[in-house]
Parts: sequence; C-alpha cells; structure tokens
Amino acid sequence: MELTTPRNQESPTTGLSRRDALKTLLSLPLATLPGCSSPPPFTGEIVGASASLGHRVRELAHLDVSRLPASEVDVVIVGGGLAGLSAAWRLQKADRSNVAILEVEPRVGGTAASGRSEVTPYPWGAHYVPTPGPDNPALLEILGELGGVESKNTDGSPVFAEHVLCREPEERVFHNGEWHEGLYPGDGASEDDLAELKRFQAEVDHWVAWRDDQQRRAFTLPLSSCSQHDEVTSLDRITMAAWLDEHGFRSPRLRWLVDYSCRDDYGSTIEQTSAWAGLFYFASRQSLPGTESAPLLTWPQGLGRIADHLASNLGDRIHTSTAALRVERSDAGTLHVVAWSAAENRLVRWTAPHVILAIPQFVVPYIVPALPEARKHACRAFEYGSWLVANVHLKDRPANHGFEPAWDNVFHDSRSLGYVTATHQTGRDHGPTVWTWYLPLSDRPPREARQWLQELTWEQASALVVADLETAHPDIRPLIARIDVMKWGHAMVRAAPGFLWGPHRAQAAAPWDGIHFAGTDLSGIPLCEEAVHHGVRAADEVLKQASGIKA
Repeated sequence: MELTTPRNQESPTTGLSRRDALKTLLSLPLATLPGCSSPPPFTGEIVGASASLGHRVRELAHLDVSRLPASEVDVVIVGGGLAGLSAAWRLQKADRSNVAILEVEPRVGGTAASGRSEVTPYPWGAHYVPTPGPDNPALLEILGELGGVESKNTDGSPVFAEHVLCREPEERVFHNGEWHEGLYPGDGASEDDLAELKRFQAEVDHWVAWRDDQQRRAFTLPLSSCSQHDEVTSLDRITMAAWLDEHGFRSPRLRWLVDYSCRDDYGSTIEQTSAWAGLFYFASRQSLPGTESAPLLTWPQGLGRIADHLASNLGDRIHTSTAALRVERSDAGTLHVVAWSAAENRLVRWTAPHVILAIPQFVVPYIVPALPEARKHACRAFEYGSWLVANVHLKDRPANHGFEPAWDNVFHDSRSLGYVTATHQTGRDHGPTVWTWYLPLSDRPPREARQWLQELTWEQASALVVADLETAHPDIRPLIARIDVMKWGHAMVRAAPGFLWGPHRAQAAAPWDGIHFAGTDLSGIPLCEEAVHHGVRAADEVLKQASGIKA
C-alpha cells in the first residue's frame, strides 16, 4: 500500500515538522540536539577520516630523523586518492614502478573511498562520473581497463558498457509530499516558472555553442582545455546568485535547482559559488546545444571502483595509515620524505629524486617547510567545504509514495542532498540495501563548520540522518540495521568567486625543487576528471625531468 506523507506531519525522532527538521537541527548547539538521550534501535560508528593521524604532521614535524633508515625509490607519491593513484598508474605505464604511495587513511581512494557490507559495496564520497569525451584520454583508457568501454564508434567516440551507465530511473525529487521524476520540481510549476526554465536552458545552450578564436569551448573537462577569454573568465568575478539576478531568473524552483547543483558538485550555495562554476556544471555536460547532458557512469561503490582498479596493481607499494610529516632536500641533493606509520607505530623515511604531492593544498606548507612564502600564500587561498556522509544499512525498503525509487533520491525541502542507493545499479530494487546520505555544511563558514563537525558525536549524527530521511520515509526507523558516519572536514575545494581564474591555482601547481603537485583541488573543481588529469600531468612532469627533457 502506498503511504501518503503530509508535509506538516511531525518527525517521531525530533518532534519537528519534516520540512524544517534538518534545517532546525543544524542550527542548534550540539549539546541541545534532540534524539540523543536514549540509544537508537540500531548500531553504527564514526569511521575515518583520520584527522588525528593527520595532526601528527604538526606534532612530529620537527624531530631529528637524520639517523633514521631510508628506503630508496624513484618516486614518492604522497596521497592515495584518485590523483595520486592516477600518477602511479601513469608511471607504471612508462615502466617506472619503483614508487611508494603514502596514504593517511587505512584505505586508498580519498573522497572516492568505498566500503563493503554483506549486502553490497557502497561509496563514502564521489559516486559518479559523466561519460568523458576525447579531451580525457587517460580517463577513457582507465575506464577501458576496468570494462567500462566496450568499443569505439566509426568517429572514434567511445561506446560505454551498459553495466556502467547509470540504470534508469536515474533521479527523483521529493516535493509536496511525494516523489517526482527528475530533479526539477515541476509539479505545480506556473507558466512563468517553466518559461524561466526554458530561458535558462537557452543561456546554457549559448555557452555550449560558444567558441573562442582558437575554437576552445567555454566550459569543458579538464579545465586546462577551457577558453581563458575574458568574456568567459569574467564570470568568475561574481556569484552564481548575482548572475541569476542580473539575468532576471527569479523562479524559486529554478533557483533551487541551480543551488542544489552547486551544493552537489561544490558543497557551496549559489551565494558562495562563482558564476563560472555554476554555469560550468550545466554547460560542460552537454556536447551540443539542445542536447541532453552526458550520461553518467556509476558502480555500487561509486568511484571507489576506479580507485580499487588503480590500486590493484600496486601491491605493497601502497602504504596506508601513513602520514607524511615533511619533505625536504638533503645536503646531498636527494629528496627525503619522513612519515609516521600508524600500523608500525614508528617513523619511516624514503629517499627519491622525485616527489609528487597529491594532497590538498592546505597541507602542503606544513610538510614542505622550505616552500617559498609566495607559494605558501597561494596554498592558503584554497578554501574547503565540510561534509557529513552516512551509510544507512537497511533491512528492507520503506514504503514509497509517488514516482518509483531511483539511484539518486533528492529531498527538495532539505539542506541535505538526499541519498543514492548502492544496489540500484545491480537491479536489486527490493530487500536489504545501503543508502549513502550526503550533507554539505554550506550554511556555516568553513572554519565554523569544521569545528561543528569535529564535535559531532555518532548519536547526534545518526539523529540528524534519521530526521532527514523521515522527511520522505516516516516508517524507516525500524528498518535501519546500522548507520555509519564519516566526517569530511576538508572534503572538497570550493569554487569561490575570483578563485578559479585568479593566480593562485597556477602558482600552486607549478613544480618546485623536484616536487610536483597533483591535488584535485588544483583545478578548483573537485571532480574525478580533474583528479586523473592532475595525477597524469604530474607524472608526465616527473618523466620529462627524469629523461632530461625540460618540462
């Protein structure tokens, strides 16, 4: 039987109206959060990210390690996310396999990390990638290796395997008490609303068709292929909200859609996101004006599938639970990387002629103390958003009202992004599953959000998750077997106005004293395509330097 969910019905967890539950809870001091006084009828824990291990960087950075034994390798890669793994992949392709990859977490993947239960694998962060085009040859090759590309069309474009193309229905939105197909909340939309939506798409189509005098697109992937014409880059000087205002887009439905898109990809609202980034979200996904956005590729574990593939041939060259403390050049001219191994509970050291730092830029000044002050200043210009992510293990599915369950399930009246269903891609639409729930903390300043997140307990976090899910699923509480929570303090770089086409990204990406930089945040856009691009770029810089070719 279908269950009707009145919008003003109270949440049994919080006593608040479902529409206002999460917004109200997020504004409360942690000590006053409701639903935390008695144990919930399910288990769970806080897992990763290893902030405590990362903080050892500051505690141990000044220790004398001159007598510490060192392992010699050709390249040390600090960071086992998609960028670091892509760098190792590229080096392996060039027969440079004597590498060491240092990852602070117990598992590789970074924000593409994943987990596994008896029911299904599931993501802990990034969970899809749009089908890449010819400007992403390395990503296409990687996808081909893991069976995602079946063949090529006569024009050379890839044919993607059916099992990696996101299974329909792809997405739905909970609005006015029931589920609706797609993301745009079209039920009850006025003629003016729909006219604005059509006009917005025309603006996007304009930018899809736009080319500069070198025939470069305004928006494409990777960002290094985008036009740098001032007509385009000037969009980076204003917020997406200001751009919508300037163009007379006032429909609350359209503005919600654009705001959701910015929070989804960048973890920031339209008031916090560059207009360039806001338009990029829509225009970069279309190949031609008037066409659909590029299809999405996904797996039950999200982009953890790509991370697992890249790591599969690296074996004991990957050192997990290992926090790099500092990188410095010895008197003999060799680079030394000192790290703390949590697994071995001791300091460890590597020497190499080349080092790739595939880590967030805010960490770089701490572990490269000799970095010039101008470079440190550039690193400090990077701003990061915090996220709360939960994996909700269900014994069975709750009742549904409206459009059928989809892969991506979005709540219109919530600050969360809703959830993705891990078993959707495998066609299991009934019975046990895992829902991955995402909340970007975009309503607080970044430092304040990180502090709030750090103090959040599992009991408080699980209460927030349940309160939000009850928005559309009031019967879900007894179906929950477990809720595990991950607190991402520096989850992704923010595309703040003035940052994307300012000077700091290029300054932070330039090689320095044998050290190469490959963090995804160097693009200012936290996407899989950019991670692979920077990993491969940094590896190519190493290969050129090693061969004596000027990079």
